[in-house]
Amino acid sequence: MTEHDSDHVAHIHDELHSHLPSEPALRAKALESLLVEKGMVDSAAVDAWVEAYSEQIGPKNGGRIVARSWLDADFKARLLKDASAAIKDLGLEQAHLVAVENTDDVHNLIVCTLCSCYPMGLLGMAPTWYKMAAYRSRAVRDPRGVLDEFGVSISNDTRVRVWDSTAELRYLVVPQQPVGTEGWSEDKLADLVSRNSMIGTHRDLSDRIEGIS
Repeated sequence: MTEHDSDHVAHIHDELHSHLPSEPALRAKALESLLVEKGMVDSAAVDAWVEAYSEQIGPKNGGRIVARSWLDADFKARLLKDASAAIKDLGLEQAHLVAVENTDDVHNLIVCTLCSCYPMGLLGMAPTWYKMAAYRSRAVRDPRGVLDEFGVSISNDTRVRVWDSTAELRYLVVPQQPVGTEGWSEDKLADLVSRNSMIGTHRDLSDRIEGIS
């Protein structure tokens, strides 16, 4: 085998390795396959639970927090001062939680540069892109560029603040309430809040109004 062939094989190996699931993911999949084979779980049921937790249960908890802050100025003040204590009013728990508010002049973006620290109980399971090295590094270096790729255009007059989560410190973005939703119930407002808006990769929630009945 020539040196060129060796380099080509090494390149292929690196490419394949970079697309393989992590070791914990492989172990979890092997365990699921074994349980399905033994008839102890239904694969479709597992998928349904993962989807429900990722897209509904978790984000709905965060949405309730945001909706309450829009309706209750006192709760909002306590949330921004001590989020972990404030959310207990809603029967929720998240240690070391910090809430940061979007305004006309400020947009907040959450990242975890060293891992994938994430308030899963409030936002559901972390999206794949949140854990990728490309997002974790570029969100710090070029937050406006990253936001633009998510379809979020931030004017030069608006300051972008990037918050780096750790195992001891988790963040939740409180997006702005869209114009035209005044008088909505808390439940209806909560449905309006997207997971990405609480991470900071979605800013204008008015694009969701028509989808809320």
